[in-house]
Amino acid sequence: MELLDAHLVPAVDGVAYGLLLFVVAAGLSLAFGTAGVLNLSHGMLYAIGAYTGAELSDGTWGGLALGLAAGTAAAALAGAGLSAATVPLARRGHLAQALLTFGIALVGGDLLIQFFGADELPVRVPGALDSSVHLLGHRYPAYRLCFIAMAVALAAFGTWVLTRTRVGAAVRASADDPQMLAATGHNPRAVHTGVLAAAGALAGAAGVLGAPIIGPGPGTSENVLMLSLVVVVLGGLRSLWATLAAAVAVGEVQTLGVSVLPDLAPYLLFAAMAAVLVFRSRFTEPEAHEERGPSSGPVSRLRRLLAARWENRPRAASPASEAPGRLGAWLSSAGWQRAVPLVVLLAVLFALPGVLDPYSISLAGSALALGLLAVSVTVLTGYAGLPTLGQTAPFAVGAYATANLADAGWTVGPVQIVLSALAAAVFSAVTGPAVIRARGTTVLMITLAVGELTSAVINQVKSVTGGADGLVGFPPTRALWGGEGMTEERELYVYAAVVAVVAVALTLLVLRSPAGKLLTGTRGAEARMRASGHPVGRYLLVAHICAGALAGVGGSLMVTVQQYLSPADVGFEIAAFALLAVVIGGTTSVVGALLGAGLIVFTRDWVAGSWPGHGPLLLGALFIAAVYLLPRGLAGLRTVVTRPAPAVSTGKAAP
Repeated sequence: MELLDAHLVPAVDGVAYGLLLFVVAAGLSLAFGTAGVLNLSHGMLYAIGAYTGAELSDGTWGGLALGLAAGTAAAALAGAGLSAATVPLARRGHLAQALLTFGIALVGGDLLIQFFGADELPVRVPGALDSSVHLLGHRYPAYRLCFIAMAVALAAFGTWVLTRTRVGAAVRASADDPQMLAATGHNPRAVHTGVLAAAGALAGAAGVLGAPIIGPGPGTSENVLMLSLVVVVLGGLRSLWATLAAAVAVGEVQTLGVSVLPDLAPYLLFAAMAAVLVFRSRFTEPEAHEERGPSSGPVSRLRRLLAARWENRPRAASPASEAPGRLGAWLSSAGWQRAVPLVVLLAVLFALPGVLDPYSISLAGSALALGLLAVSVTVLTGYAGLPTLGQTAPFAVGAYATANLADAGWTVGPVQIVLSALAAAVFSAVTGPAVIRARGTTVLMITLAVGELTSAVINQVKSVTGGADGLVGFPPTRALWGGEGMTEERELYVYAAVVAVVAVALTLLVLRSPAGKLLTGTRGAEARMRASGHPVGRYLLVAHICAGALAGVGGSLMVTVQQYLSPADVGFEIAAFALLAVVIGGTTSVVGALLGAGLIVFTRDWVAGSWPGHGPLLLGALFIAAVYLLPRGLAGLRTVVTRPAPAVSTGKAAP
């Protein structure tokens, strides 16, 4: 009884906090489970409601009602806008949706800060609720008890609407069988818009009512989004009551867990999320990666048939094909098309120190480090078919390994690179079995959980990582044995360029070897590979380990170039940037991933430097533009440019 009495207030706080997360997560679950949209801007919808409610709150019931109406309506309109934005991406899978909505979240977050300010806004509640009540001998805020009652009522009402009304039947039908829904006279597009508007309304209402609990301010939307994702994963997508139970459990961990188990509380949430996802994937067969849906329609089949006939048509001999020896054969093939971008990239890389100022050179070195991280994401996403949001975990392992090695006196560059890559590879070997069994969105969620767990460890193990303060002041890296520590921007850049070129060359060599072809076959025809006896799981595990080692090399380079390391350098935002770099370059283009990373660093640091305070806005615009304008990345543009134009018939025989 004494233990219960000591922790009664945190326990009730956990219920209130969990019910707030439930209202937000119910909207996220509705958007994902019913509309099929992986909405990473859901936290921004909460922030819209929270900022609106705080701005209109004046300590009266009328102010609370006005704020609730305005915040809910604004978030609902934003949700309807998301529906219009994501409809063109419906056939491109959840990865494109995730990147688009993340970009929208960056843009929306920046606009909210510009409009409402960067400080956390105070929230004034009605006087009757701005007091304390006696609860089993303790004083407790009346507003939180009132919020608990409202959230329970909302859960009951939402369950009734979804299970007992015609609107709920239409919503469920839109998720299970949209064709049948259309046959009954309902418009699936309108239902899709209504679902996302309702999801936005839930988030906005939660923002208004939850502002006294989780106030509006910088970082609020990201925190709410992460916790809501954990709730959705733990509770599933089928039952609001299961989501409610998961939300209360998460709330208790966030409040009561901190007071009871302070050392374990930071790890419990994402560890539980990863465990649930892995457990579910163990009892389901991995989905094959073969293309389905719109690509199997009659129009697409006719298009492929015509393309095949065009490729097999007789062609007139060209001078290149008549060239003698292997050179002519190479020139007539696509080999030169692959070599030209590499040669141009090498020339540009080693010409940069002569034309850029020291600050721009340091940015170019950082772009190379992020580029290696993006290449590792390309290996997993483009070749292995495992889209990842957690590749910053081995990246962080390599980075902190290099920083600690330098602090211990191991300052020789090649030694740091090898040991950091080895540490990241071991980390990937440990986490790999939890990843390779899953597919699609589940991989995104598992890798996200791994990345967030790694961030929690970084913040807790201060003796190794420096915690939130990071690491700085360690000796500079020496390029070779017997050399001096590198401190000038140009020599650091040349070192980073050499390491990056070697790492990318080895990666290309492996990807174009028989091992790389086996990995590509696993992504394109997994069911056939399994049926023919190939150990697909082993291939994917090796790819995961090698990609982790490559990310570790990138982390090592980042520390060498920057000469400091902070948790922000290896957080979720960097993981999203790496995935965007892959989308910009093309999911199977190594050179494209490097170019995409360069464009991101250029936008984040150089362009944003000339427009201070708007870096997230520029990056968000880059996310949105890349998803819409580059569906196949820069590599897709190159394919379009180099594709031969159809010959025009003249009615005469070819000479």
